[in-house]
Amino acid sequence: MANTEHLTDGMGIIHPITLTHGKNARVWDVNGKEYIDFFGGIGVLNFGHCHPKIIDAITIQAKKLTHAAFNATYHNTYTDYIKKLIDSIPIDDELSVMLTNCGAEAVENALKIVRQKTGKAGVIAFDGGFHGRTLSTVNLNGKVAPYKSGLGLLNSGVYHIPFASPDTGLNAQTAIDALERLINVEVDIANIGAIIVEPVQGEGGFSVIDKNFAKYLRDFCNQNDIVLIFDEIQAGFGRTGLPFAFMQLGVEPDIILLAKSIAGGLPLGAIVGRNRLMTGLIKGSLGGTYSGNPIACAAATAVLEIMEEDKIWANSKLYIDTLEHTVTTWQKEGVSEWLSGLTGIGAMRGIMLKHPVRGTNPKVMDYVLTSARNQGLLLMPSGKYRHIIRLLPPLTIEANTLTEGLKILREVLGSIPNDL
Repeated sequence: MANTEHLTDGMGIIHPITLTHGKNARVWDVNGKEYIDFFGGIGVLNFGHCHPKIIDAITIQAKKLTHAAFNATYHNTYTDYIKKLIDSIPIDDELSVMLTNCGAEAVENALKIVRQKTGKAGVIAFDGGFHGRTLSTVNLNGKVAPYKSGLGLLNSGVYHIPFASPDTGLNAQTAIDALERLINVEVDIANIGAIIVEPVQGEGGFSVIDKNFAKYLRDFCNQNDIVLIFDEIQAGFGRTGLPFAFMQLGVEPDIILLAKSIAGGLPLGAIVGRNRLMTGLIKGSLGGTYSGNPIACAAATAVLEIMEEDKIWANSKLYIDTLEHTVTTWQKEGVSEWLSGLTGIGAMRGIMLKHPVRGTNPKVMDYVLTSARNQGLLLMPSGKYRHIIRLLPPLTIEANTLTEGLKILREVLGSIPNDL
């Protein structure tokens, strides 16, 4: 266990172990114990720990230029990368980019851009959503504890409505009715500058937005001069089985927010938006000392090159097919009464732990996390009631490692005590 003597207690640590190194989907702790990693840095390692192409790019760049503040001087790793990033995003419009240090910073700057370009400060967000831990982003989160607890009153102008999803059983019409009520009762629509939504909620339990509702939002934003922002910080870079989650919906956002797996483990985020929003901004209003660091940009370029490889998508499909078949088989076999099925889409899937009679119980998740870890499998919880196992192994996971990890998970689910 790590020496936490000087560590603030405001951070919650899921697994009380200390890692020393990793390779693809396997990691090792200070005691030499090996684990299969099924949460990948919470969605940061879609291409595994220490992918050789990413490591090579980092090493080469580190010998050339470790830092150049982009607010002071250009550097080609930034400008070359954003051109390649834009080429990878299938939005039918001219696009521009700003790089940030992380996802929350991308969200913050997107809100600033919306305010500058529309003159409107109001934002509509969704129940169950997660957009960060900074003061503005926690206000967008569709959950109070622990993110908003103890903060007092937050800035006004953020409004939440239900998230329509087949994974939660909440249909599109219910969400549409809530939106219509909001603009009839709570806020003048003329004051709403943006709607921000995750195409697949991460913290919310890997719930996919209802396709009809997504299309409704696109039309609604078009009709009311509102910016539609898709937060793909966790869902992007192949996690759903396609390069970006919005490709599953047939709907294009005005702004897409990216981070997590964008740079294979290095801190980087991005705001990619239509030129009408990303140009004509106040000079100096955007930026950051480390934003678009050369080494992070080099790693991010390597990520895009990896995504061009056919074997990545073949391996992703193998993972998707294996997981779906395996969980369906477990349900048929009656492995556990708590196994309620899968949420999500593609390779972004959650396993729901919900008893048909007793409902949800966070103690069940505690048991699963601890038991799996003891057997060498690292998992991550999610969901409103902490009842969904968030599966985020690398898309590059070897078939035998995947099988081994799922075998451990099956044993754990089958051993959940009856008295929980």
